[in-house]
Amino acid sequence: MRLTATFKTFFESEKTGGILLVFVTILSLFLANSSIQTEYIQFWSTNVGPHSITHWINDGLMTIFFLLIGLELEREIYHGELSSIKNAALPIFGAFGGMLIPACLFLLLNIGTATQNGAGIPMATDIAFAIGILSLLGNRVPTSLKIFLTALAVMDDLGAIIVIAVFYTTTISFLNLGIALSILGVLFILNRMKIHNLIPYLIGGIAMWYFMLNSGVHATITGVLLAFVIPFGDGGKKTSSYRLQYFLHKPVAFIILPFFAIANTCIAINSNWQEGLVHANSLGIILGLVIGKPLGIFLFSLLGVSLGLCALPKDLNWKTIIGAGMLGGIGFTMSIFITLLAFKEPEDIAISKIAILIASFIAGILGFLGLKFTLKNSSKKT
Repeated sequence: MRLTATFKTFFESEKTGGILLVFVTILSLFLANSSIQTEYIQFWSTNVGPHSITHWINDGLMTIFFLLIGLELEREIYHGELSSIKNAALPIFGAFGGMLIPACLFLLLNIGTATQNGAGIPMATDIAFAIGILSLLGNRVPTSLKIFLTALAVMDDLGAIIVIAVFYTTTISFLNLGIALSILGVLFILNRMKIHNLIPYLIGGIAMWYFMLNSGVHATITGVLLAFVIPFGDGGKKTSSYRLQYFLHKPVAFIILPFFAIANTCIAINSNWQEGLVHANSLGIILGLVIGKPLGIFLFSLLGVSLGLCALPKDLNWKTIIGAGMLGGIGFTMSIFITLLAFKEPEDIAISKIAILIASFIAGILGFLGLKFTLKNSSKKT
């Protein structure tokens, strides 16, 4: 099994971007708890026009992140590992289990409470962090494991987008939604007419984002919708899809995601912060990400293989799948993103963010050590 050139570029960008995310997160937490705490936190709440800086990042810049995810998903469906139903089935099964089991664990502790709306928080996987930690294991990581984890995380993000659209949309303006979907229809017609110039698609995408933002449906879904109407062609380097995807890799990895991390981890940690960890909400997030993710990914992958619906690559075993599942418990970016949609109370948001950071740290350490030990033993046998 070999990596395509675009997959290599994507993997390398996410790898380095993951390391950068660790740095900016630590920096943001430090500044938020330093002598400039008040000024630093207030800066991100400063309004630019009708919304705060953080809001523009979360609803605006993150749309570009989802555009890249959509383009990568489209490429994998047409020419990559998801083009074969047999190959695609394993990460699809894994992603489904990795969303369902954590949500169930969270609801087990929070059903009927004021925080039950946070069930989507532990369902998410952070691609950049997961790939970043996997890359620290170097050349011992089999290609099939890189592909499995990346495809799993991409499918997980797609699932998160669906969850956001269905469960975290409250009031809908059908007029604005109708206009947004009409623009999507026009862009689809341009695609079928084989118009490959990116300018009309990008202008249409901005207009679609504006009306989606005012429709009540979360505006970031525009990114994925736009990705699937941009002409893919034969997937070659001269195609619109390839050129846009290649252009977005570095800005997303080195500008957009770091800005998101900085803006959303400026958390003032109080002296009694640990008391929040015993709340049902925090326990649900931590258990969901640390235990629910690897358990769900393993069980549903095993189910798919047992039913003959998918196959386990020859250079992987169930221990490496569990290790990848542990890395899937690094929720971070997407978990924080869903937290902002799930809760309105600042206290609930702050406690959830701390729980996400702790759970993601534990999941990352366990995944790294588990795979390091497993892959080391596998190399000795061969």
